[in-house]
Amino acid sequence: MAAEKPQTHESVFAPTAGWPDPLVVAEALTTLTTNAAEAMKTAMGQAAAPQALPYDPMTLPKAVMAFNTALMTQPASLYEAQARAWTDWTALWRTMGERMTTGAAEPAAAPAKGDRRFSAPEWSEEPVYDWLKQAYLLSAKQMQDLVATAPVDEATRAQVDFLSRQLTAALSPANFAHTNPVVVRKTIESGGLNLLTGLSNVLEDVAKGQGLVGRRAPNDFELGVNIAATPGAVVFRNDLLELIQYAPTTETVYRRPLLFIPPLVNKYYLFDLTPKASYLKWLVDQGHTVFVVSWANPDEAQAGKGMEAYVVDGIVAAMDAVQKATGEKDVDLVSYCLGGTLTAMTLAYLTGKGQADRVASATLIASLVDFGDIGEWSVFTAEEDLKAFHRYLDGKGYVEAHDLARLFSTVRANDLIWSSVVTHYLLGDEARASDLLWWFDDGARIPAAFLKDYSTQVLKANRLKDAGGITLDGVALDLKAIKTPVMIVALKDDHVSAWKATYAGRDYFGGPTRFILGGSGHNAGMINPPAANKHGYWTHDAAPADAETWLAGAEQKPGSWWPEWQGWLDAAATDEKVKARKPGSGKLKALDAAPGTYVRVK
Repeated sequence: MAAEKPQTHESVFAPTAGWPDPLVVAEALTTLTTNAAEAMKTAMGQAAAPQALPYDPMTLPKAVMAFNTALMTQPASLYEAQARAWTDWTALWRTMGERMTTGAAEPAAAPAKGDRRFSAPEWSEEPVYDWLKQAYLLSAKQMQDLVATAPVDEATRAQVDFLSRQLTAALSPANFAHTNPVVVRKTIESGGLNLLTGLSNVLEDVAKGQGLVGRRAPNDFELGVNIAATPGAVVFRNDLLELIQYAPTTETVYRRPLLFIPPLVNKYYLFDLTPKASYLKWLVDQGHTVFVVSWANPDEAQAGKGMEAYVVDGIVAAMDAVQKATGEKDVDLVSYCLGGTLTAMTLAYLTGKGQADRVASATLIASLVDFGDIGEWSVFTAEEDLKAFHRYLDGKGYVEAHDLARLFSTVRANDLIWSSVVTHYLLGDEARASDLLWWFDDGARIPAAFLKDYSTQVLKANRLKDAGGITLDGVALDLKAIKTPVMIVALKDDHVSAWKATYAGRDYFGGPTRFILGGSGHNAGMINPPAANKHGYWTHDAAPADAETWLAGAEQKPGSWWPEWQGWLDAAATDEKVKARKPGSGKLKALDAAPGTYVRVK
């Protein structure tokens, strides 16, 4: 018997295609024509009624001009970059020559860990695609190195670095039909139907007028059914928030109720995704009486709601409601991202009012109080950009959810823009269902007054860290006056709240603080159920001034940081347990069933 031929990867150029079904093509053409007409209508409407831009379009061009002028007048860094480039390209050609003669060679450039753009086997097995990949990665690195060493001020460097990263992300060979082997294969196999479908998808997104790549995935989620489905009820409502109390799953609970404060960006149920990933359900199962703020999705009516309103009529009002619902005078506050910054303001506000004992402990997850180093977010805080942003806010009274989505997408362009371009525009496919992405697409607006306060006083002037730098309702905030025990949780790969900047925040509180560093990024590192046993985390009882020194002495542990944090909270609670509380059993009656009505407002 003849030996079985070993299986090999079939070349992308192998002819495997047949002609597409004419009926499918006809249907695709009909959809394309309809979407083209809608796209044209949207484009004409936008041209006839232009709106103020939320940024200054001249900021980045001015930065590029300053950057180029610096290179021309002080060319040393340019000469060094050219020398490095010569070495890099020589190494690449040597590598490719070795591959052609010996069949194997160490690559001159390799994708970073987690870069999924080049995961298809053709990018390594086909010499042409391997050369394209390495040439692109070398070019991107050379650009970043040049920006990092150029003789310019840090503001210009940050702006040019942001622009260069956007350009290099856009110019990846994975983003073009003729240089992406997966797209080439799909085009051959489908007879080009994928490109026809992709063009129709492009036109459909243009017709929406939001400037976003719409993610297309099976609609497998329904609020209150299999996402945001933890049982409970709304027990309080005002024009800024609904307060949800969850039904207990244990016979007894900790005496102190727990109030969770989410950010204003997007909706609260990032923390109540599918039941197996729900942080809020996990808290309930640990024996907490859990309340969560579900912020209103504002419109023109809330345009005047600023930071003071979100502290006084938001968090403090929610605390008042929790006290009525449970009869308890103190709470454990847990917060995330911008919700944590607001929580720090609330602690300072209550301290200034002589009511610090209302909060027994506070946890700030992925939250900043010192905004002196906000990384590439500084690109959006130039003086002219803030003026343009305020003009935009004056015209609408709030920031649109899709404008916020665009902002966050640009910071993670490869994951949130270009991967969708490839999937939906070049391959003509749907993405797999994802509870996290389904939540991300369900955006929320933010009022004009809040964003004006936040962008000028917090982001630009960085006043929160300064005693008396911000005044709310007549109270000058002083973080150092806060004696409440504070747990700070940072996430190692966080692109929104960098962990070193988050670590620095512990020095601004006047009471005991503890710090935990979780693995992964801003969202995935937060949603890290123990059953998944992912990411890991670091702990260290010492509190050196330098974040890297803390990490060098820290113990890395496997799994989720949730139980470590729960142990800290449990130690503070001692053995105080009471009979489990059902929503509506106290002075506040149950209104709508969770997840309530505000979360459904588009």
